[in-house]
Amino acid sequence: MSTGVDPHPAVTSPYAVRVTAPAPLAPAPLDLGDPAGTPDGIRVTTRCLERDGVPWIPVMGEYHYARDLPERWERELRKMRAGGVDVVAAYIIWILHEEVEGDIRWDGARDLRRFVETAHRVGLKVMLRIGPWVHAETRNGGLPDWLQAQPIGHRTDDPGYLEPVRRWIGAIADQTRDLLHGPDSPAAPVIGIQVENEIYDQPQHIATLRRIAEDAGLRASLWTATGWGGAQLPAGAVLPVYAGYPDGFWEEADVDWPAFGIMHFTFNEERDDLTVGADLRDEAAQVGDDAALGAGDPWPYATCELGGGMTVAYHRRPHVDSADVAALGLTKLGSGSSWQGYYMYHGGTHVIGALSTTQESHETDYPNDVPVLDYDFYAPLGAHGQERPHFHMLRRQHLFLDAFGDRLAPLPATIPPQVDGGPRWSVRTDGARGFLFLNNHQPAVAALPELEDVRFEVQGDDAVLTVPTAPIRIPAGATAIWPLRQPLGSIPAVTATVQPVTEIGVGARTVVLLAVADGIEAELQLEGVSASAVSGASVRSQGDVLIVRPDTEPGPDCVVSVGDTDLVLLTSAQADSVWRGEVAGRDTVLLWDGEAWFDEGFTVVAPEAVDELLALPALAAPTLGQVGPFACHRVDAASARHVVELPEAPVAVTAPRRLGGSAHRLSAPTDADFAALDAVAVPVDDAWFEDAEQLILELDWTGDALRLYAGGALIADQFWSGRPLEIDLLPHRAAIAAGGLALRAFAWNPKAGVHVDRRVRPDTEVPLLRLRSAQVRPVVTRTLA
Repeated sequence: MSTGVDPHPAVTSPYAVRVTAPAPLAPAPLDLGDPAGTPDGIRVTTRCLERDGVPWIPVMGEYHYARDLPERWERELRKMRAGGVDVVAAYIIWILHEEVEGDIRWDGARDLRRFVETAHRVGLKVMLRIGPWVHAETRNGGLPDWLQAQPIGHRTDDPGYLEPVRRWIGAIADQTRDLLHGPDSPAAPVIGIQVENEIYDQPQHIATLRRIAEDAGLRASLWTATGWGGAQLPAGAVLPVYAGYPDGFWEEADVDWPAFGIMHFTFNEERDDLTVGADLRDEAAQVGDDAALGAGDPWPYATCELGGGMTVAYHRRPHVDSADVAALGLTKLGSGSSWQGYYMYHGGTHVIGALSTTQESHETDYPNDVPVLDYDFYAPLGAHGQERPHFHMLRRQHLFLDAFGDRLAPLPATIPPQVDGGPRWSVRTDGARGFLFLNNHQPAVAALPELEDVRFEVQGDDAVLTVPTAPIRIPAGATAIWPLRQPLGSIPAVTATVQPVTEIGVGARTVVLLAVADGIEAELQLEGVSASAVSGASVRSQGDVLIVRPDTEPGPDCVVSVGDTDLVLLTSAQADSVWRGEVAGRDTVLLWDGEAWFDEGFTVVAPEAVDELLALPALAAPTLGQVGPFACHRVDAASARHVVELPEAPVAVTAPRRLGGSAHRLSAPTDADFAALDAVAVPVDDAWFEDAEQLILELDWTGDALRLYAGGALIADQFWSGRPLEIDLLPHRAAIAAGGLALRAFAWNPKAGVHVDRRVRPDTEVPLLRLRSAQVRPVVTRTLA
């Protein structure tokens, strides 16, 4: 690691680590992957996946097609792709397809084939999670009632169970067989299959399910199974995939922040979280010992359930923030993850079936009562496609992986011992180059303080990299990925306190976008270039290294040019507004602080006031001028929000206090309980629907549990956790016109023992029901090309 400075300086920082070159990549000891020579073939190595011979970190997002409207699928999948997701994962929830025995349905929102084909059309690969038991906060874990009622060994190799399972998996194969990626169909979308979920002590059953699927014609490049809870898995047959959540609805109501939380915001080698799903686990079930927790496994560290948010149960209602989700994802990358899988990435709505509701509940002896409909999960994309702040924060990480993931994927993580009161950090390097990961964020209930006098030293085989060159302050909440001697554009090596976002060639120049963390000064250490080649910055020499600081504050016009490479330094918020995709056939980078996706052009949700968008290269639309390397384009406004005149809230009535389910936790109010409440009319003007592509109702309220009805039919519900209820009214226009829109709600009961985050929990000793405000937001789009 030649840096042009003293190769063996004295270590002056308490935050130092020694790194060496790792062992070469080798095939993982798993019966997975494509035969050699398969076009676009997938190979599983000891540290990462490879695709067409290139190291690859998949970004996978969960989206339950049957819990959304099929007419939304393409738009929502395009949003996922624009968010940097390249693989969509989907549970195939048996009870939604075969509620009545023998009547397997693939119509409407159940049309698996149409969903997979749509994903393929928008550029996504597909991971099928076929169960049969899937959990997903579903009734019986997704097993139909008729199957659940049979006196057989469910989720075992009992022949009485395997017979209907074989028929069910065969039906899935009939829908998807010709959509499977492989040597004879390298362009096909389905690259992998997960069998079962959260099963801990039956490795032979996992092997049986794979065999049944393959016999039915489901021959996948990748086979996975959930590895958490110390799961025992069949040797070589599946790649274990893991979970990590910032909070958990499954904890008890008196838990402020779960004890497991800290491991997901601390860099560590442990892949497993024994607590996920533990409330459903048979106490008698044996789980693996510490040796099965993932550290040291000779295959990639892969995740399928990094919490994209968190759903709620009646007794416990986490309030996960967007920054929590982004920090957790970054921490997993810094801990060695080579597969970023989010659950949920897109929220959904539980289905009301012909025979029953289909949510997990005390009625079916689950420990938790969850809402009848609400499965929004506060995901990056909400149940109605709302783009949350963490959709944008995560997109920044995913753009980094798209541009630089092939460099990162093979690199093992080296995690220094934690210094008391010091920063949480790690490095992934090949002994000479790599990336430094920093996380100074935890959820608000356990927030981390700012840190003083921080400087990192990474000692390679022949020299020490010091970054930054002088100690700095790390603000509370800061997260970062810093390059260590990374080539950027034509610059041979860059070490910096700024995070690479993406890199694009425009004409003869290369433009590299970099994010400057709030409160941390940008410092670039450049190797292999002369000071005369640098403009837009102050420069000093330290041996053969140039120490460079930009002349201007971060922004799209903060450009440090080095030869034919332009380094654009953005604020953290501006970096979260970066998009990259194809516009009119050209690879394009855009800065847009709003909702959008790619569809031939760049389709934006029109703002409420005229706004501007920056593009590189310029779009065909007229320009308003230039900002740094970007062309500025006008975006016209659409209709403003409509204020809903709500009546006064009714008398505060609290829900009956009951305990139920296998854990004897607080039970949600029933249909009969709600029916006894007075309904509150919510006035909606039919004219608001005109020209709107969606009509999002946002109801800001405080209470306990609320249901919304259109023409008397239930269309939304929510257990209050400090966030507004949001729903697209457009699909319910006819019902609203015929029978109106109304709500029924129970008051917050301070004595009930429900957990709500103390930041939003009402400070009251008496019941409280408040309908604070309601507004309707018409969604209208504009496409720029």
